[in-house]
Amino acid sequence: MKIIVGLGNPEEKYFKTFHNMGYIAVGDVAAKLNKKFKKKECEAYTAEVNIDGEKVILARPITYMNNSGRAVKQLLAKYKATPADLVVIYDDYDIPKGSLRIRPSGSAGTHNGMRSVIAEINSSDFVRIRIGIRDKDVNIPIINYVLSEVNKEDYDLFISACTRAADAAIALARGETVESVMTQFNG
Repeated sequence: MKIIVGLGNPEEKYFKTFHNMGYIAVGDVAAKLNKKFKKKECEAYTAEVNIDGEKVILARPITYMNNSGRAVKQLLAKYKATPADLVVIYDDYDIPKGSLRIRPSGSAGTHNGMRSVIAEINSSDFVRIRIGIRDKDVNIPIINYVLSEVNKEDYDLFISACTRAADAAIALARGETVESVMTQFNG
């Protein structure tokens, strides 16, 4: 069992913002596996898929970013899963734009959505796939930056990063080790 959660905000006005990279990436996972988010449960839109005999739940919380942990906690409880079964995909202001960083555990850094997840499930021992959004040439408050739309010049870079994040999530769901996936996709 794996639960792959893409963090973001549910309203259409947020769809093309930096803060919705997780939503986009988990959408890419669903598209690659020919699935759609049809079900609403645990304060999230979900899709269920079977990958190599393994049940995988894909989720997009509708709690808004800063309360993402509520949905994650409910999903873990409903599916009798543990943090070890969890993969969270999200944007990360602390790493360069377009890069990926996959880790088996860690802190929330500057990310309020991840703070919520860690606080709600009382654990930081779960895999995270971070999509870098930091642009060293931009000097505005983080909250304004993450809620701004990706500019046209960087659009392809971020679409590529989300696609790579989706491929990494699928590799994890297929049973590849975190270390192997880190070697393949970090950078």
